Amino acid sequence: MGCASCSKSDKGLPKGCRNNGSCSTGGCDKLPIFDWLANMTEQNALNPCPYVEVRFKGTRKEFYHNPDKLSLHIGDVVVVEAAQGWDVGVVSLAGELVRLQMRKKQKSDIVEIKQRILRKATQKDISIWTRNQQREEDLKLKTRELAKKHNLRMKISDVEFQADGTKATFYYTADERVDFRNLIKDMAASFGIRIEMRQIGFRQEAARLGGIGSCGRELCCSTWLTDFRAVNTSAARYQQLSLNPQKLAGQCGKLKCCLNYELDSYMEAIKEFPDFNQVLKTKAGEAVLQKVDIFRRILWYAYTDNTTNWHGIPLNNVLKTIEDNKNNILAENLESLVEQQPHSTEIPVTPLLTSNLDTTDNSEKETQKKKRNKKKKAKYSQNKSTKK
Repeated sequence: MGCASCSKSDKGLPKGCRNNGSCSTGGCDKLPIFDWLANMTEQNALNPCPYVEVRFKGTRKEFYHNPDKLSLHIGDVVVVEAAQGWDVGVVSLAGELVRLQMRKKQKSDIVEIKQRILRKATQKDISIWTRNQQREEDLKLKTRELAKKHNLRMKISDVEFQADGTKATFYYTADERVDFRNLIKDMAASFGIRIEMRQIGFRQEAARLGGIGSCGRELCCSTWLTDFRAVNTSAARYQQLSLNPQKLAGQCGKLKCCLNYELDSYMEAIKEFPDFNQVLKTKAGEAVLQKVDIFRRILWYAYTDNTTNWHGIPLNNVLKTIEDNKNNILAENLESLVEQQPHSTEIPVTPLLTSNLDTTDNSEKETQKKKRNKKKKAKYSQNKSTKK
């Protein structure tokens, strides 16, 4: 998700944007926000927003009060006040846009935010912060071993250290309630820090860890998606997708969130279609539905005694045939319904769905192959005559 300036150099090393915290794309972060007010003058200069949004590891973001009115910009590393001790984060949003973000997350300015920004991080603060971050992976592996020792059915997915090294938050997933009191005792004795266990869902786990989806892009939940709406298998049915759990499930093991993206368009377009269980009656026999192309408005039917030969019929002809069947009027056959397709400027409909759709392309390839063979033979005979 990085911008073009973060691409690699000629030697294969990352160049880095070198914007010194003023990068407006935020593409290198999780859940970035584009500051569209960055290049505008402050409309409320006399009463600037006293709050700043700070991001931490993963997708965790919180609002902090800036009582000292420090000049903060996106990308600045700051030291913030924690419940006990201090923590280090990166400014993800500053200025008047913070008010809109707080209103979106239902946090009013009237309620004073007690957490405050202490100062800009020094090199000593950053070195302590990075040193504690390097301990996270080791603690995660040791905690998994302790959980396995206590026979707890839980998965430790991520660990987040507080910058001062006095506290660590362990994120875990579990299908049922877990009694980890003995586990916390062993962890506190082994690590010598305060322990906080926080259960998250499988989708939240995928958002924190990130990854690449089957589409080849980064996961939506780790880049821009913030609200996790319920996804049902009916969304796949409306979009004519095969109900294959391996293809419909994302990295979290749940149904993909992208199944809901185009669902409203399909729901609106499918209102004009008849019942998919409706049988078309013709003099040649009854036909059942095999496939639907919603946006091209084509329905493929096949006879009950010959389901391999499909006929693409326009929606208008299908609706007319159903009305005629109610009045005991039967069409000759499905081919006649295909031939009755009116001429229009719409995308042409292929009347039959067969395996020989590429016959024209194959004939062109054969003719080109024959021409090449003739040229080779002529060149070979010419070389042979010159040798003699």
